Amino acid sequence: MHATNNVIDSLQEEDTQKGKYLTFSLGDEYYAIEIKYVTEIIGMQPISEVPELPEYVKGIINLRGKIIPVMDVRLRFKKPVVSYNDRTCVIVIEISGISIGLIVDLVSEVMVIPDDDIVPPPEVSQSGNKFIKGIGKVGTDVKLLLDCDRLINENEINLLEESI
Repeated sequence: MHATNNVIDSLQEEDTQKGKYLTFSLGDEYYAIEIKYVTEIIGMQPISEVPELPEYVKGIINLRGKIIPVMDVRLRFKKPVVSYNDRTCVIVIEISGISIGLIVDLVSEVMVIPDDDIVPPPEVSQSGNKFIKGIGKVGTDVKLLLDCDRLINENEINLLEESI
């Protein structure tokens, strides 16, 4: 019976997270990530560089004794580099069992975006939208919904695991 309760609790937790997204910005562009991936949001931390990682992986941080690689989302999306400031945040997410910090300009809020208000991204090119799984319509604004499973691929996960 105890295992059944855990399954029910897990399903109820998933249900309360359904349709909820953490929104953040990179300059004038607004993005959203499914809340189920987010473990916490922290301010910028001292980053230790690790040689031979992709340019967009800035290094690693020590978060309460846990070593976490951090990725600058601006660099991952090939956007201009900006200096970090007091609004720069790290969104810690978990993908495929590994925690990764995403450096973003500004975290906004958690919001519900119903499935009816999400449309597929335009097919401009095969590689142009590989990180975007949908576009959320929020009033007159749009939020680009990130595909966490494509934000970092299996080879990159293996490389990160080897480096930490």
